Amino acid sequence: MVIPWGGLSCCLSAAALYVLGRSSGRDAEILKSVTRVNQLKELAQLLDAGCILPLVVTISGRVSSETPINCEFSGLRGVIVEETAEQHFLKHNDAGSWIQDSALMLSMSKEVPWYLDDGTGRVYVVGARNASSFALPVGSEVFEESGRSLVRGTLDYLQGLKMLGVKRIERVLPTGTSLTVVGEVLL
Repeated sequence: MVIPWGGLSCCLSAAALYVLGRSSGRDAEILKSVTRVNQLKELAQLLDAGCILPLVVTISGRVSSETPINCEFSGLRGVIVEETAEQHFLKHNDAGSWIQDSALMLSMSKEVPWYLDDGTGRVYVVGARNASSFALPVGSEVFEESGRSLVRGTLDYLQGLKMLGVKRIERVLPTGTSLTVVGEVLL
């Protein structure tokens, strides 16, 4: 028996696209039901009127905090800061040539209580880092070259490595950033 691999792969691809389309359709339906809050004072009025919870809303405002984080490299003040440091180096492969590689040395994340403020009120935001498609912009990216010495060169040679340096990346959600959030109201 001959298995028609081309036809089978087309069917599997179609099934995957169908499943993706259905989940995207569900997300679109959820977004259609979201209550738009134009001013934060309207949210208080909705809650006072006895809205049925859970209530999904979309709100906009400026990112603020009573205790912002002072970023070490960028000098920004932020509410969420992620720092990574990667050691970059060249290493010998089995063929005897040098290839570039890296290793993660540090991955650290900090967050302080923060809120959106639109001038009419404020609402605290919790769990933003778990939101889909949430990505922090790069606040700073620095490459620090490794120092060269006879001892360092000898150690590198014996290990089959040539240290290039450390790349430090700081990702930040800065205070003052205009942000729109879609989320569930928690009391």
